[in-house]
Amino acid sequence: MNTPKIRVLDIKFLDEPHVIANYLIESADGLILIETGPETAFEHLKEAIKAEGFDWRDVKHVLLTHIHFDHAGAAWKFAENGAKIYVHPVGLPHLNSPERLWNSAKRIYKEDMERLWGEMKPIDIHLLVPLEDGDTSEIGGVKFKVHYTPGHAVHHNAYQLGDIIFTGDVAGVKINGGLVVPPCPPPDINIELWKKSIQKLKDAHPKVLYLAHFAEETDIDAHFDKLEAMLDDWSGWMKPYFDAGTPAEEIVPKFVAYTANQLRENGVSDADIEKYEKGNPSYMSVTGLLRYWKLKEEGRI
Repeated sequence: MNTPKIRVLDIKFLDEPHVIANYLIESADGLILIETGPETAFEHLKEAIKAEGFDWRDVKHVLLTHIHFDHAGAAWKFAENGAKIYVHPVGLPHLNSPERLWNSAKRIYKEDMERLWGEMKPIDIHLLVPLEDGDTSEIGGVKFKVHYTPGHAVHHNAYQLGDIIFTGDVAGVKINGGLVVPPCPPPDINIELWKKSIQKLKDAHPKVLYLAHFAEETDIDAHFDKLEAMLDDWSGWMKPYFDAGTPAEEIVPKFVAYTANQLRENGVSDADIEKYEKGNPSYMSVTGLLRYWKLKEEGRI
């Protein structure tokens, strides 16, 4: 079977283009959507689907790479319309009963929670389909191979369709052809596992990566090599601050300046640096990398 057309949907997160991409595929059993973005961008997502000539209610299958709000926050909207939601088994219970996930995130985002993510409602367990490493899911003649890819999140899958892989966050953030950087939010950052996941995707020999932030990448080896280098760079930068016991709130402005300068030195405009911050907030990576080093010190990684 020929690879079906991949339609890139810009869901204009926080009204900003080129921050979060979802992907739409036609099948013999209705539309397939890769990622949903957050509930706050749902109206933009509906408009993007309509612009491709379809009705959002014709989405019958949703593949989630992981359950972070910028990837899965609007999945319940499609489930309310009867769509099946495919997700790694570790993430599945949190979609069926999202209260713990929501309350945990609210401790981080505080008063910004609803502005960023909107709301998240439970999904009927009968509509949730677990997918694990090595599984093959055939939906209306479209066949996906599942790659379990932890490192960014313990509930992270990537989905291979022929020589295309939908990577979620395991392939990093690269906006408008800029520098690839790793999103490192708490609590699951594990650099060693992330590198193993990168190697797994390299070994699958894709010709195209479709990133959630943002769109396609075809220079596969160079992209992953640069991402691994940035993982080492960011974690290495954070280590002395961890060793010194520096509070996260003191590190954040330094790290924001450091990452912005990296982007600027690689030709990224100030306008696009703002997009990077919306898609991959620096303060989240501070918290995530400090936790990574704490777990390393405790021998839990």
